[in-house]
Amino acid sequence: MGYALMTDEQRELVNLLHDFQMKELAPRVEECDLTGEFPMDVHDKLGELGFHGMDIPAEYGGCGFDEVTNYLIREEFGMVDAGFGFSYTLSKSGSSTVIRYGTEEQKKYICDRVLNGAIVCNCITEANAGSEVTAMRTTAKKVGDEYILNGTKCFISNGPIADVYMVIAYTDKSKGSHGLSLFMVPKELGVETGKHENKMGLRASVTGEVIFNDVKVPAKNLVGKEGEGYRNILANLTRNRILNTSIVVGTAQHALNEAIKYANERETFGTPIKNHQGIQFMLADMEQLVQASRNYLIYGANLLQRNAPKDVISQVAAGAKVFASEAAMKVTTDAVQVLGGYGYMREYPVEKLMRDTKIFSIFEGTNQINRMVQGRAITKI
Repeated sequence: MGYALMTDEQRELVNLLHDFQMKELAPRVEECDLTGEFPMDVHDKLGELGFHGMDIPAEYGGCGFDEVTNYLIREEFGMVDAGFGFSYTLSKSGSSTVIRYGTEEQKKYICDRVLNGAIVCNCITEANAGSEVTAMRTTAKKVGDEYILNGTKCFISNGPIADVYMVIAYTDKSKGSHGLSLFMVPKELGVETGKHENKMGLRASVTGEVIFNDVKVPAKNLVGKEGEGYRNILANLTRNRILNTSIVVGTAQHALNEAIKYANERETFGTPIKNHQGIQFMLADMEQLVQASRNYLIYGANLLQRNAPKDVISQVAAGAKVFASEAAMKVTTDAVQVLGGYGYMREYPVEKLMRDTKIFSIFEGTNQINRMVQGRAITKI
C-alpha cells in the first residue's frame, strides 16, 4: 500500500496478512475465479491467526482494532483477491450492527459465533428493492413471542454460505421506512437459499438468493426496536462504504504494480515502454488516483473512530466510496491498456482486476445514490 503511514503494530498486522495471503490464497486465485467458489479452508486459517475478531471489541473477545487499522487490513486483502477479501471481511463486520444496537445477550451471541468461524451476511436487497429499500416486500409478523418471516432476498453476498442473517423486513408496511425492523436470524431456524449468481467479477465472493418461508424467529432476536431497522442498517452502510471500499484501493494498487512491472520489461522501438511519455503520463495519473483514494478513505476511517458528527461522516463516506470506486475502475482499465493485447488475456492478472472492480460502483448503494447522499449531507453541515 505504498508509503501509507502505519504504526509498528499496524505494519506487523499487514505484513502478517500479506505473507499469509501470498502463501495460502495467491496460488488459488485463478482457480477460485474460474469456479466461483469461496475457499473456506483459507477462511478458517485466518481465524487461527486471530482475524475473525477484527471487527469485535476486546470486551467481547475480539481484537478491538480501531477503524484505521481495519482500513489497512482490508486494503491488504484487496491486493490479492477482492472477492475473497470482500466476503471474508463482510462475514465479520456483519456483527457491527448488533454490537451497536443489540442487547447484551445479542452482542455476546453474535461475537461468540463470529469468533468461532460463523459467516454473517446482510439481507437487504430484493428483486424490486435495491437502492429503493422501502420497496421491499419481506414481512415479519408478530405472533406471540415470535416473528414469522416471509420473503426472498436477492444478490446477497455470502448468502449461500452464511450461518447468521441480518434481515430487514416490514413489521408495519403502513409506516414506510419507519415500519422496517432488523432481525438476527440463524440459518438453523429454517432459512433456505436459492439461485447462486454467476457473476462477471468478484467471483470468490459467493452471491445468491436467501429465502424466508414462514421462518419463526424468537422476538428476542429483534435488533433494536420495531421500526428502527432502516435507520440502524443505514448507519452500518455508512461504515461499510468506507471500510469495504478500501478493498478496491488494494485492487487498484495491484493493477498499478502490474502496469509498472510490465512497463519496465516490455520494449518497443528499442527501449522499455516506461520511457515513452504516453506511458509515463498514464502511470502518473494512476498513482495519483490510488493515493488520493487511499487518503480520502483513511480520512473517513479517522472520522469514524473519532465519532464525528453523523452528517460529516455520511458525506465523506459517500464521497470517498464514489471517488475510490471510480478511480479504481480507471486505474484497472488503464492497466489493461498499458499491457495492450496481453492485458486482455487471462494469462495476465489485470483483466481480472478490472472485472473485480466494477461492482464497487454498484453495491453499498450505487454511485448515483451515493452522490445524492453526499449532496444532501453537504447541505446540512
